[in-house]
Amino acid sequence: MKRLEWKAFKLLILLLCGLMFVLNGCAASSAVDEMKEKPKETSTSETGDTVKVGILHSLSGTMAISEVSLRDAELMAIEEINDSGGLLGKKIKPVIEDGASDWPTFAEKAKKLLQKDKVAAIFGGWTSASRKAMLPVVEQNNGLLWYPVQYEGMESSPNIFYTGATTNQQIVPSVSWLLKNRGKKFFLLGSDYVFPRTANKIIKAQLKAEGGQLVGEEYTPLGHTDYSTIISKIKEVKPDVVFNTLNGDSNVAFFKQLKDAGITAKDVTVMSVSIAEEEIRGIGGDVLAGHLAVWNYFQSTDTPENKAFVEKYKKKYGKDRVTDDPIEAAYFAVHLWAEAVKKAGSFDVDKVKKAADGIEYKAPGGTVKIDGETQHTWKIVRIGEIQANGQFKELWNSGKAVKPDPYLKSYPWTKNLN
Repeated sequence: MKRLEWKAFKLLILLLCGLMFVLNGCAASSAVDEMKEKPKETSTSETGDTVKVGILHSLSGTMAISEVSLRDAELMAIEEINDSGGLLGKKIKPVIEDGASDWPTFAEKAKKLLQKDKVAAIFGGWTSASRKAMLPVVEQNNGLLWYPVQYEGMESSPNIFYTGATTNQQIVPSVSWLLKNRGKKFFLLGSDYVFPRTANKIIKAQLKAEGGQLVGEEYTPLGHTDYSTIISKIKEVKPDVVFNTLNGDSNVAFFKQLKDAGITAKDVTVMSVSIAEEEIRGIGGDVLAGHLAVWNYFQSTDTPENKAFVEKYKKKYGKDRVTDDPIEAAYFAVHLWAEAVKKAGSFDVDKVKKAADGIEYKAPGGTVKIDGETQHTWKIVRIGEIQANGQFKELWNSGKAVKPDPYLKSYPWTKNLN
């Protein structure tokens, strides 16, 4: 090849390379733009005249004593919506799964509901361990979990709506009330997992700030049934209050053994945060009479909406059945989701989340409202004394719905907790 021809050839190669670079750059830029403009995919799937939702609770194992009724409440709410014409022209079809009181199973079933059944939302969980197991699954699949039980706070997932109380709507006001009305010496008893340990960390900080005294702290595995050693310790240190964060059927063993040991509510106040009417039905009102619990709803709450709710629940599931706080929160969670779907005009998760901010629903326990910033719910706080007939006599309430503060930012004594 002559020298001049060789220079021309090299120039041609350079021009071709430059052209390819520009084309590749344009293609890459287009791909980035496409990704930016592409809507975030959700797990929602609507087929024909139905839309699926997941119901995921422990229907077996130690937590079944509490969670079976939540499934029933959610199914009743779905039936009400379907009977009134459905949602956006579609009937809601529940897909029911059993978390089996096993946290990996909750994660596995949540993944199945989102990826295989392609549900528009999941209503489920009780323990914080089950919620923590489902959290990464719903976040990775851009699903939506409606969690209906009080918990320890310190969490706010963009893919979870919390319809149970966070700590400033249950534990914190109850500790202040107990310090003022029952005494300073606290014994902390809980099941050994994230909720009781985090709750007690908060309680210890609050006791220190408000003049309380910690005289004992004990944890037992979920499902534990021998409380003789712990009851001996309670006898020894003589607390004014046992703050109880046991969960599941361990409560049956603890309270029966406490009574057998001759300790009644006249000797020591036990304040529980997971004993509601459903658990009282399993333990016995005579065993628990005089002890306390703090919730946002009691079956005895006097509102027209609650009267209708209780009558309908009993008519559907049997006159011996009871309603309670998590049952109510599970029930209105379905209705809040439905209201958000109607406002959004879509089952799309991102559109539903955006529409949910500020939505209100006249629930059996009073009007509830979604706080869009935290995706928690405004709720009234109530402290009740357990009666021998299995119902609560309300001793105190907050008078109005309390704004959720899951990270306790409004309490100076929590600055070292987060």
